[in-house]
Amino acid sequence: MNKLRHMMNPLDFSVDELEALFDVANDIEKNMDAYSHKCDGKIMATCFYEPSTRTRLSFETAMLRLGGKCLGFADAGSSSAAKGESVADTIRVISCFADICAMRHPKEGAPMVAASKSLIPVINAGDGGHQHPTQTLTDLLTIRSLHGSLKNFTIGLCGDLKFGRTVHSLINALTRYEGIHFIFISPNELRVPDYITEMLDSKGISYEEVVKLDDVMPRLDFLYMTRVQKERFFNEEDYIRLKNFYILDKEKMALAKEKMFILHPLPRVNEISVEIDDDERAAYFKQVQYGLYVRMALILTLLDMTDAHMNHELLRKF
Repeated sequence: MNKLRHMMNPLDFSVDELEALFDVANDIEKNMDAYSHKCDGKIMATCFYEPSTRTRLSFETAMLRLGGKCLGFADAGSSSAAKGESVADTIRVISCFADICAMRHPKEGAPMVAASKSLIPVINAGDGGHQHPTQTLTDLLTIRSLHGSLKNFTIGLCGDLKFGRTVHSLINALTRYEGIHFIFISPNELRVPDYITEMLDSKGISYEEVVKLDDVMPRLDFLYMTRVQKERFFNEEDYIRLKNFYILDKEKMALAKEKMFILHPLPRVNEISVEIDDDERAAYFKQVQYGLYVRMALILTLLDMTDAHMNHELLRKF
């Protein structure tokens, strides 16, 4: 058994480790049945202190597809947190019941606290506006699968770039790859935080900040749309004013390249018109599928199931 390992941040894994992880995920995509009993007898705890549909179900489906079982809670009110139990105490208890834990929490750093006290691997399934590493792994796998690599493309990130943890995580992860040009598309109130642009400046990575989506559409290889998140606003008037600032429709898509792919972490509200769903460039539902594959690969890796229980040469890269 290797040293206990967690996934708090996409940068926890080296570029080579991520490539191996993505190779496993693509192998799962092609050979799902071969993985259906890899986690027989294993249990995953999903501890979600704030609402989630896609992420929680994706984790649970991933474990079930691997032959394991799941337990946990879908909101803090149905856990002992409602009685005042700390995250540290909760994970100590969960460590007695499960083999691995996926945790979402509204407070930044809460999964890190859990990891520091845990006897089992902990996966950060989203902490406040901070990190959402498995969404980032999903995004990277999707881009790699559609583009052929994680190098040499222009990506536009549009919408809520201030509060969007998926955006912040993806930007940080992509800075390790060559030839990436970022275009940040947002109203001034939802601009990407200064610490992000300062980091890009320090690394000499090219980026632009614009307000109008139409102006940059013809130059994009990927467009990463995000919703304006009502739950991150303190002032409802600001939310109402900004929620419809960007709506991607057929008229805007007519400006785009033939091979420009649209990504979205979901859920969407109305920032992508449903008329776009049948466009071959709409990749956001493929993205959901890739999220399942990459979470399956991550579970196997963190449970150290790569050598002792498998014969796939791909997994031996770890």
